[in-house]
Amino acid sequence: MAHSALKELCDLSRSAATLGSIGSLLSWDQETYMPPAAAAHRAEQQAMMAALVHERRTSPRIGDLIASCESDRSLTGDPASPTAAMVREFRREYDLATKLPGDLVAELARTGSQAQEVWKEARQKSDFAMFAPWLEKMMALARRKADCYGIPKGPDAKPGERYDALLNEYEPGMTARELDSIFTPLRQRLSAFIAQVAASTNKPSTAPLSVRIDASRQHVFGQFVIDAMGFDLKAGRLDVTTHPFCSGMAPGDTRLTTRYRDEKFTDALYGTMHEAGHGLYEQGLPKQGTLGTNGSAIPLFGTPLSESISLGIHESQSRMWENLVGRSRAFWEWALPHARRIMGDALAAFTAEDLFRAVNTAQPSFIRVEADEATYNMHVMVRFEIERALLSGDLQPRDVPAVWNRKYKDYLGVDVPDDRRGCLQDVHWSFGLIGYFPTYTLGNLYASQFWQTIQGQIGDIDRQIARGEFKDLKAWLNRNIHAHGRRYRAADLCKMVTGSPLSAEPFIAYLEGKVGSVYGIK
Repeated sequence: MAHSALKELCDLSRSAATLGSIGSLLSWDQETYMPPAAAAHRAEQQAMMAALVHERRTSPRIGDLIASCESDRSLTGDPASPTAAMVREFRREYDLATKLPGDLVAELARTGSQAQEVWKEARQKSDFAMFAPWLEKMMALARRKADCYGIPKGPDAKPGERYDALLNEYEPGMTARELDSIFTPLRQRLSAFIAQVAASTNKPSTAPLSVRIDASRQHVFGQFVIDAMGFDLKAGRLDVTTHPFCSGMAPGDTRLTTRYRDEKFTDALYGTMHEAGHGLYEQGLPKQGTLGTNGSAIPLFGTPLSESISLGIHESQSRMWENLVGRSRAFWEWALPHARRIMGDALAAFTAEDLFRAVNTAQPSFIRVEADEATYNMHVMVRFEIERALLSGDLQPRDVPAVWNRKYKDYLGVDVPDDRRGCLQDVHWSFGLIGYFPTYTLGNLYASQFWQTIQGQIGDIDRQIARGEFKDLKAWLNRNIHAHGRRYRAADLCKMVTGSPLSAEPFIAYLEGKVGSVYGIK
């Protein structure tokens, strides 16, 4: 009986996910090909889709089915089993969804869609004042959402804060207090290392990054690289947008986007590799599964076992391909001959060593998505601190530019020239992604810790990369990360795969080893 209940539960969840994928397609279109005049109607479409999905996910029938499954020991008796994990995650999703009223869900989608269009114009004009009223609206909605969820208690059972309720959407179980305990010592270590880099007289030449290469050739090269990585272009595509992203719509449909400029071709290359890392995770999630020991095979789309564990783990996949692979010496030994073949003679004067040193330059800058590995996490910490203060009410939206610019001066020593290259550079706040930014740094930490294990288990990984052979790496990620879906919590997966809890030490060791060697820092 309970197996039939679980099957019906999966069917209903798949139906809601199918509706959700239509909303994802509308979002992708808004970011790529939608004409500007369609923005108002698109906001109404998104509001309607969000309301329909919410109605499906909060159906009392789903609650009854979850309760039926929870009571069947054949499904939940072994807490570590896939079916127990599925039921547990269905319960978590349902409890969260039913705490949100339908009108709030629709208003979040509608206002977010409208705010996104205002953000685009404000960014183009470098005018934060144009966007500030919409940020105020989104923050008010975010507070309502957090209050509906309720403030969770941390692992120490101490009361948390509003921010925890929203962070829990993206990184289940993580709290702002835990982030502080990770970020504060990390910032201190990074500040000291950045100072050493700045004092070094052994600075790499960035000449390879100054060559001009036509965007159309960059596009062809980017597709060549992600195809070699194993991204299935028959089940995905690559398009151009203002702010790169990956959208895993459904099985067989994973959309990547990137952006190009004729100078500094590596920005587009690494943006494309980054999004393809996300795409490989989406394409590697389980497609079929069974219900219980003797259950029949069912499609897993729409169930927790076909979804990513957390955004921190998702980000570990993108950052691994972008940085640990893409910024390695071995990668350029393979990639440079192909880059010359596809993109022309602009790189003819440079060696693989030249490219390796150039792409590992550490230099404080304004733009997060173009930041180097040594300074990137400082960008994330600025955003974490600002959005946390906005949500609590300690910071007013109108004051964001001044606080942003002051923190950039304090943390990175740079003077932000304008809003476009400052507090308007990211799209996230325009559609309410509060609590999202910290997952970028968590992703860097997970990636480095996973990489230590990969180096031990794939002994010749560098030689494989230098030959353009990525199958063993992709298979390792499929087997150890992707195949589990949402069966484990991120912290549990990290300990299971690496043997240790999450730590910043592998990232620091990796950074000091690679970037330190480029700058001659012992």
